[in-house]
Amino acid sequence: MPVKSYRPYTPSRRFITTPDFSELTRRNPEKSLVHGMRKKAGRNNTGMLMVRHKGGGHRRSYRWIDFRREKYGVPAKVVSIEYDPNRSARIALLQYADGEKRYILHPVGLKVGDAVASGPQADIKVGNALPLTHIPEGTFVHNLELMPGRGAKLVRSAGGQAQLMAKDGPYAQLRMPSGEIRLIPKECMATIGQVGNLEHENIVLGNAGRKRHLGIRPTVRGGAMNATDHPLGGGRGKSKGHNHPRSPWNQLSRGFKTRNKRKIWGWMILKDRRKGILGTVPT
Repeated sequence: MPVKSYRPYTPSRRFITTPDFSELTRRNPEKSLVHGMRKKAGRNNTGMLMVRHKGGGHRRSYRWIDFRREKYGVPAKVVSIEYDPNRSARIALLQYADGEKRYILHPVGLKVGDAVASGPQADIKVGNALPLTHIPEGTFVHNLELMPGRGAKLVRSAGGQAQLMAKDGPYAQLRMPSGEIRLIPKECMATIGQVGNLEHENIVLGNAGRKRHLGIRPTVRGGAMNATDHPLGGGRGKSKGHNHPRSPWNQLSRGFKTRNKRKIWGWMILKDRRKGILGTVPT
């Protein structure tokens, strides 16, 4: 996916880059797989603001993505490659031999007309989904499950890929895009290949309007606020020292560990993305 740049006829236009969408083959989504989506603007069911800097943005429709890939043994053909406003990756529309249509994440190298399959008997081929126990070590995968049958939770954004490092007992060791090495049950499904839209990380929004179009509201620095509004606020002029970076609720935001050590999944992380070896493989 090449990235388009523009002639700087305005100051902000000098830095703006956009995708050219040359890989897309269809403009409108499959109606049977589209669902309406309400905006929450970062609020929970009681209306309380839980995530700041969200709200507004263009209206979106949700595309139902098949993160389970449970149609074992049923061959499918790629019908189209489409845009999804709800994620950084592109999506591919599959039509199965029994007539059913489903969306999957579009991996690098998958083209219209290609055949894909899922299940233990599927070939080691881009776009095919298999349990980790049937995938050779060293293979790059994406769309990873954490628990068998629960649907993929990991490595779903544009350009993401994880490498299957080893298999030991009931678990497989995978190196995540962050560098973390973690254990995942071998019965979990994974899709062969790397998620497409590799140039997404090179996109420069360039102006405030494009951020608002994406539903991102402005962020004000704590140091620019009054002392009553933020722990870093107040002071005459800019004050860089004395105060460590904090949240508006006075929680340290740098160097202060917030991970719950009592979580049962902690032992599944063999190598943290920031530190060295943490746990050991259970027997």
